[in-house]
Amino acid sequence: MLTIELSKLLFRANHGLYKEENLLGGTFEVNVTIVHLPIQYPVLHLDETIDYAAVYKIIKEQMLNPKPLLETVASTIADEILKHFPPVREVTVSVTKINPPMIGFEGSVGVKCSLKRNA
Repeated sequence: MLTIELSKLLFRANHGLYKEENLLGGTFEVNVTIVHLPIQYPVLHLDETIDYAAVYKIIKEQMLNPKPLLETVASTIADEILKHFPPVREVTVSVTKINPPMIGFEGSVGVKCSLKRNA
């Protein structure tokens, strides 16, 4: 098995339940870990592994599509990665909202979704 990681991806996006979040947006960090079985070892060509540029495209598309819940964002990204890349055995996606708009709150909030392919 091989693991591919896309780490500390920053996006300006409009996810959230509240009108202010939808209008003003916020900063989000996305981290993705993909475990897959490559076609051969050693991996010598891009078509023998998972193209992380194509994975990034999926992440970016989902981050630009506003959703009310971070749970929805993370699980949709994970599901899309499984759909588009049959060799993927497991994917974990974390989405963190940096400085959420909550009075008196300092820090970040986030969710993590892990999906495994059946069989």
